[in-house]
Amino acid sequence: MSRSIGFVFVACLIAQASFADDRDKVVGTWKLVSYEIEVLATGQKSPVMGEKPTGYATFTPEGRVFFVLTGEARKVAKTDQERAELLNTLVAYSGPYTVEGDKWTTNVEVAWNPEWVGTKQVRDFKLDGERLMVLTPWRVMPNWADKGMTRSIVTFERSK
Repeated sequence: MSRSIGFVFVACLIAQASFADDRDKVVGTWKLVSYEIEVLATGQKSPVMGEKPTGYATFTPEGRVFFVLTGEARKVAKTDQERAELLNTLVAYSGPYTVEGDKWTTNVEVAWNPEWVGTKQVRDFKLDGERLMVLTPWRVMPNWADKGMTRSIVTFERSK
């Protein structure tokens, strides 16, 4: 019996170390380079956040991620309507994350859009040198719901 418990304990430690090693791949701060979406119905791709969006993603070694991504050329809002429209050029959320292989999952605790709070956001990613390329699953994104099912293709560069 104690042998089985010891085996389970060691297996858990190895698994935990493995997930930590996977997490090490993304730990750090990443600067947004591009953000485009692909529309499922048409295959059309477009830079919905502009040609030069701004923002950062930070993955801490302790397992928390922070995203603040903004569209190009945002202007100071003067009316309630303009303030509301700024939400369409913002993506911001945070929560604990895990990495397994080439996927990370964020358990969203706070977000620019309350619909995301309490959800799990899963992302596929690929590292290419100092570039982090991210692909979301197909979904209706709150910022451009009128486009139907889309997926985001987001590229970051390791911040120095």
